[in-house]
Amino acid sequence: MIFRSKAPLRIGLAGGGTDVSPFCDLHGGAILNATISLYAHASIELTEGEMVELVAADRGEKEIWPLGQPLPINGHLDLHKGCYNHILQKFGFTERGMRITTFVEAPAGSGLGTSSTLMVALVGVFAEMLKLPLGEYDLAKLAYEIERNDLQLAGGKQDQYAATFGGVNFMEFYDNNKVIVNPLRIKSEYLFELENNLVLYFTNTSRRSEMIIREQQKNVLENNKSSLDAMHSLKEQAVQMKEALLQGNLGQIGEILNFGFNQKRKMAANISNPFIEKIYAAAMEAGATGGKISGAGGGGFMFFYCPGTSRYHVIESIVALGGQVHPFNFTKQGMRSWASSL
Repeated sequence: MIFRSKAPLRIGLAGGGTDVSPFCDLHGGAILNATISLYAHASIELTEGEMVELVAADRGEKEIWPLGQPLPINGHLDLHKGCYNHILQKFGFTERGMRITTFVEAPAGSGLGTSSTLMVALVGVFAEMLKLPLGEYDLAKLAYEIERNDLQLAGGKQDQYAATFGGVNFMEFYDNNKVIVNPLRIKSEYLFELENNLVLYFTNTSRRSEMIIREQQKNVLENNKSSLDAMHSLKEQAVQMKEALLQGNLGQIGEILNFGFNQKRKMAANISNPFIEKIYAAAMEAGATGGKISGAGGGGFMFFYCPGTSRYHVIESIVALGGQVHPFNFTKQGMRSWASSL
């Protein structure tokens, strides 16, 4: 018997960073994001013997440990271990050996929520195997708790909920880990046009988001006015993006993204850098009307809104700088899991 799950990665269209504590606890956060056709996959194969094998197939990493005891968190396959340890402690499972295999369709540190989406896939495949009665909010919250509390990984809340729910969502974040996910009913023709006009670009660099997020948190605690004002502006950006999409005012999308790009720079150092600025300037000169660094910033993916037929000129300009454009589609479904005896 083999159990499987898949969860979609996301792009954050507006409000990025306002889902990170302590800002959202003190002031409330708002984000608009959409899941895309890149996925994190997880499988559990039941095996003979009393060992648990952990495999990250996309990274060529593997470890084998005795079944039924907590696994050491040591910087290697920690997402796998953190999920295994939490589920073992909370629900228990020691009857059979197992092989836990994962694969993510984007590099770590790319800004598409890879780590949190992988955690959602891992929780989902365990829930499938153990028949755990977890609703969408339960599953996303559990994935968040393992990452942020058990593993002490810095980050926000949006990625776990995006991967679990799927689709285009306006999310609100409050203190006491309260999250409200509002699915948006956007007309198909608006989504098709948005999908056509967005260019997703990998800069061929990755970054450790933790350093950027820690600085962002420090700025909030120290009441850094510039950083706090920028975060409040990004909350307003999320509302503006929601209204533009629901009303079909797609001509405003680039302008809203550009506003957010200028505000995000003020949240913490190293969100942007000369290379990112060069890419952004090249895209704007080629016809884009706005863009965004995906995730915490510092590298990874960027995307640009390119109205009319400007996408072709934009692609030519930014590919010349050494990165790659990734085709994608928006997805409607979040994490899915199933079992197979085939």
